[in-house]
Amino acid sequence: MDDNSLLGKVVHSKSGRDRNRYFIIVGILNEDYVYISDGDLRRIEKPKKKKIKHLIFTDIIAQDIKELITNNKKVSNSMIRKFLQVEEV
Repeated sequence: MDDNSLLGKVVHSKSGRDRNRYFIIVGILNEDYVYISDGDLRRIEKPKKKKIKHLIFTDIIAQDIKELITNNKKVSNSMIRKFLQVEEV
């Protein structure tokens, strides 16, 4: 699995306290874990470490956020919130 293939993907949590919430993958730890953020409860400064098997992947990719992450630029929480808000509707 290519490291950058998961970055920026919108996922749906299927277990844990954050069940039924949408997140964006903002980092990849290894083949089992990723870092997710929703810009609200899980801010970009402290993303949640989550097992991949506890996530439902959508076909939606936050392309702007993915590019910022891959270029080591700053991603704002409001940017993540806005993207998830628009995509959930």
